[in-house]
Amino acid sequence: MQNDTMTLYKLMILYFLDQVDYPLTNAQISGFLLEQEYTNYFTIQQVISDLLDAELIQSETIRNSSYFRITEEGKNTLLFFGDKISDAIKEDILHFLRENQHKLRAEVSTPVDYYEQKKGEFIVRCRILERDSKLLDLSLAVPSEEAAIQICNSWPKQNQDIYAKLLKWLVKAPSDPSGKP
Repeated sequence: MQNDTMTLYKLMILYFLDQVDYPLTNAQISGFLLEQEYTNYFTIQQVISDLLDAELIQSETIRNSSYFRITEEGKNTLLFFGDKISDAIKEDILHFLRENQHKLRAEVSTPVDYYEQKKGEFIVRCRILERDSKLLDLSLAVPSEEAAIQICNSWPKQNQDIYAKLLKWLVKAPSDPSGKP
C-alpha cells in the first residue's frame, strides 16, 4: 500500500508540472500538497528526490530555491500512468493552478541570484523570463554582499519598472547631446 501511495504522489507532481509551461519551486509544489492535506512535508521531499533520481523531473537551484520542470521521460511516464490519478485530484490541481496562475508565474519569472566573483566583489544576476525566452538577463558587479542581498530582495518588486525604464532609455533617442535620458 505504501508503494502505491508514493507512486500516486509522484504522478501527482508530474501532472502538476505538466500543466504549466514554467518551472515551479519546491515551495509551490509542497504548498499545494500540504494545503490540500494530501501528505506531509517529508514525504513530499522524498517523492521529489525519487523523481529527480529517476530523471522524471529536473531541477535548477537559484538563491536557495529549487525550480522543477518535468522532463520528456516524465511526460512519457505520465502518458502511460496518468490514468492512476483520480479525476478529483486532477481537478484539485487544475483549480489550484487556475486560482494561483499569476502568482505562481510571477514568483518564478524573475529569478535573481548572486555570487562572490573575487574577495569583496559580488555579481548579482537579475533575470526576467517569459516561457522559454529571456526578456532580460542583467549582471551587476556590486561592492558588498549586503548590496547583493538588497538587490536580490528588491528585484521581485521592482523588475517591471526597471525593465520599462531600460527599454525607454535604450530605445528612445537621447534628449540632449550629453546622452542623458
